[in-house]
Amino acid sequence: MGESGFVTVLLGSASDKPVFEKIKPILSEFGVHCEVHVASAHRSPQKVRSLIEGSKADVFIAIAGLSAALPGVVAAHTIKPVIGVPVDAKLGGLDSLLSTVQLPPGVPVAAVGIDRGENAALLAVEILALKHPELCKKLSDYRKKLLEKVERDDVEARKW
Repeated sequence: MGESGFVTVLLGSASDKPVFEKIKPILSEFGVHCEVHVASAHRSPQKVRSLIEGSKADVFIAIAGLSAALPGVVAAHTIKPVIGVPVDAKLGGLDSLLSTVQLPPGVPVAAVGIDRGENAALLAVEILALKHPELCKKLSDYRKKLLEKVERDDVEARKW
C-alpha cells in the first residue's frame, strides 16, 4: 500500500482501458498507488464482490459504459468512497452517465464527466488528502501549474 493511500480501479471491460490510461499517470504523479482489474457487474458479479471485499483500497474508481451498473455494485459492497466514470460506449455516454448518477438513496456514488478518468483520479487524490496531508501541497502545486498554463495561453491568444 502506498504512503499516500491506495486506489482500486475496476473496469467493466477491457474496452474501458483508454479511460484508465488517463487515471494511472495522475495517481503516479501524486504518489498514490493503485491496482486495476477488469470485472463486470453483469458477467462476473462474484468476482466484483470478491475484489471489493479483498481490496485494501481507500477509494474505489469504477469505469463502465452502457448501463454502467459497476459503480453502484461497487458502492453496494463497501462503505468507502466510490467514484464512477461513465464511458461513451453508445448514446454519447448519456446512458452511462445517467446510470452512474441516478442511484437509489442510501448508496451514493460520486460521478465525474463522461470519459473523464483524469478527474476521477484527481477526486480520489482530494479524498485521500483528507487523511494524507502531504497530498494537499501536491494538489496546490498541481492547481498552480493549471493556472500558469492558462496565463501562458492567454499571452499567446493576444498574438492571434
